[in-house]
Amino acid sequence: MQRDTLSRRTVLAVAAGCTLTSTGVASVVGDTADTDGRTVTRTSFPIREGTDEETTVSVTTADAEGPTAVVVGGIHGNEVAGYTAAGQIADWTIDAGMLVVIPEANAVAIERGTRTDEEGTNLNRQFPEGETPQTELARAIWDVVREHDPDVLIDLHESTDIYAGDPTDGVGQAIFHSKSESAEAAAADAAEHVTRNYVDDPDLAFQPGPFSSPDTEPNGLLVHKAARDLNANTFLAETLSTDVELETRVQWHRAIVERLFESLTESQLSADDGDETSDTEPPVARIETVPTDAAETTLKPGQTVTLDASQSRDPDGELVRYEWKVGDDGTFDRTGETIEVTVSENGDHPVVLRVVNGDGATDTDRLTLSTGC
Repeated sequence: MQRDTLSRRTVLAVAAGCTLTSTGVASVVGDTADTDGRTVTRTSFPIREGTDEETTVSVTTADAEGPTAVVVGGIHGNEVAGYTAAGQIADWTIDAGMLVVIPEANAVAIERGTRTDEEGTNLNRQFPEGETPQTELARAIWDVVREHDPDVLIDLHESTDIYAGDPTDGVGQAIFHSKSESAEAAAADAAEHVTRNYVDDPDLAFQPGPFSSPDTEPNGLLVHKAARDLNANTFLAETLSTDVELETRVQWHRAIVERLFESLTESQLSADDGDETSDTEPPVARIETVPTDAAETTLKPGQTVTLDASQSRDPDGELVRYEWKVGDDGTFDRTGETIEVTVSENGDHPVVLRVVNGDGATDTDRLTLSTGC
């Protein structure tokens, strides 16, 4: 379905107002007024439709303009409180802006009740910064995030142990945050607020923590990419999944999200996750093929495919260069908006497109052409 793309930070109203009262409306297109007279439009659409990975994205848009928030749950299928809470958050009513929720991001892993999919892929390591996500599902999720260009993104998770300063070990009862001062302050405030109001055991107090740096583990996380590629305020919330009732863990997640929304007021919504801030948006690389299904079918040796980069774009200017890498030689040795590739041998033939704008910023897209007898 056609979806409207919100221009980021056009009017930054307060992101608070996501109430803890469910309207009971899901997968509905139209206007719904709650008991306080607020009116929102609710829509939903599938990603990875027709595959085992198909899942639903819910979008709530208020009448008043404001910031965009994205909430994600279920990236890991055995972290039940995260995707349960996200499903409830999808029904919240907001005062301004837009709320985009992917409650069950990894449907296969959720169905299996496991951290990874059937092939052992950890979805939350498939989002390299400055590059195209590495799986079809990751690319579909990133397309949603990039299209809506959020001011705030919150990813809900669980852990079997408590955070003790090392993100490679247990990370429960923690709110990890991107580098901006506003994100750091919001995470600290949310940790204190939720602990004071919702946690009875002092050993289960929430604490804030910074993201790992780009060159250390863990990396490839969705929140890292959204912070560093889109300049958003991003958070990863972790609750302890052992010896705590599911209802309590879901309540913690809901309270964290609501408090983060309340903390990130209009004056605070200015991310600075790098050394410098910028209002410019990165270029977007996109490969299309002729024939259109060339990347999904088995080609015949000797078949020629046209690779078309004309749907790539630069939101703030013009693209000045289209560079192509064909095969495994590691060299971008072809240029042009379109090129032709003849696949002469059986096997897989990876293709990478890199686009460059006038400021030297880049983005990549990739696909694989496969041949067989």
